Amino acid sequence: MQTIERTTLSELVGNEQYARKVLPFIRGEYFSDRTERIVFEEIQKFVERYNALPTKSTLEIEIDSRRDLNEDDIRRVLDVVKELENDKDVNYEWLVETTEKFCKDKAVYNAIVEGIQIIDGKDKERGPDAIPSILTDALAVGFDNSVGHDYLLDADKRFDYYHTVEQKIPFDLEFFNRITKGGLPPKTLNIALAGTGVGKSLFMCHVAANCMNQGKNVLYITLEMAEERIAERIDANLMNVSMEDLHDLPKTMYDSKINNIIKETNGQLVIKEYPTASAHSAHFRGLIKELAIKRTFRPDIIFIDYLNICASSRFKGASNVNSYMYIKSIAEELRGLAVETNVPIMSATQTTRSGFSNSDVGLEDTSESFGLPATADFMFALISNEELDALNQIAVKQLKNRYNDPTINKRFVIGIDRAKMRLFDVEAGQQNGLADSNQTEEVDEFDTPTFDQTDFGEGWKV
Repeated sequence: MQTIERTTLSELVGNEQYARKVLPFIRGEYFSDRTERIVFEEIQKFVERYNALPTKSTLEIEIDSRRDLNEDDIRRVLDVVKELENDKDVNYEWLVETTEKFCKDKAVYNAIVEGIQIIDGKDKERGPDAIPSILTDALAVGFDNSVGHDYLLDADKRFDYYHTVEQKIPFDLEFFNRITKGGLPPKTLNIALAGTGVGKSLFMCHVAANCMNQGKNVLYITLEMAEERIAERIDANLMNVSMEDLHDLPKTMYDSKINNIIKETNGQLVIKEYPTASAHSAHFRGLIKELAIKRTFRPDIIFIDYLNICASSRFKGASNVNSYMYIKSIAEELRGLAVETNVPIMSATQTTRSGFSNSDVGLEDTSESFGLPATADFMFALISNEELDALNQIAVKQLKNRYNDPTINKRFVIGIDRAKMRLFDVEAGQQNGLADSNQTEEVDEFDTPTFDQTDFGEGWKV
């Protein structure tokens, strides 16, 4: 009786179109019969070495010359080779679809077997925590047709891409939507740069609360504050209650406000705390997979508070590598995670000691590593001083922007309510003098500036 395993081997020898299509995705472990697995391995080795399909005679010679097989093994393997005969009339699409299903089924079966071995303690290198990742990888097995973008043949697809509205997660802050052309796109790393106490976590908590209000699923990873502290800030934001008053709310009123939040949004928010400098992108990836399996939760945006106190999955501790490479590595890993999960990631970083006192922060004020701004897609500084605090405002300066021209609306201010952990748009007149000549039309360039445009460090004009 002809099996899919024998059919696959037969077509790999005699059907070049089929072989080129499926060979990159088939693995020797999918063949449960040892003799068939040996035949497949010989086919695979020949194609990799000579970039051509082997003949039956070629396979017989290669198998007969193997020294790791006894005479009985060689005889059984040669019997399989002699029976290989591809069908000239077989339907190509059916053949590919059936082979893909065979690969998927075998991958899942093998994953279940691996899981049982882990549970039984037979696998000494992996624990039960590895099982979700093994199953997820097995379920992801499939044939991917894409081998790159052909500039000429894919011109129509490129035209459609130019006229497709990119799915972004918008801000509730007007100027941030302007400079990002409508919000944060997927597969990006976005960084807020600020000194200690300026408002990095406040900014991320506000944006996280807004994303949840939009019905988005939000994953907030904290390595600095406790989960309850982050939830407290988001409570204050969503309930429009000061942090101080939040602790005085009666239970009935608190429950009422929570019920109102539930009614007003379909979004979910998961906050996960890790010890400082103990977690890296692999931990975050595992968390995402675990949430998908246990809670059917898939994030639309991820917040990581904050990047510099993450660990690197490539460097085990920073003792043997300088801070430039270590922080750059973390940034690259997080951006890779954003691409892999197809979501935007928002994080933050500290300014240097000199940048903390600057009134006009630049990329050079990024602490520890200039490799971070080199990797980020969007980076902006949050700047505060006594004059701005008196106005309940915080200044924003674009540092790097792959979404738009960073010279347009380079500087602007937003309102801040620290008690309620909220940000808000200010009146157009309060933006006067903040921006470069490319500022939008609401700003009168002849008004008295609040934010000095001279070299950084020279202060604010009052």
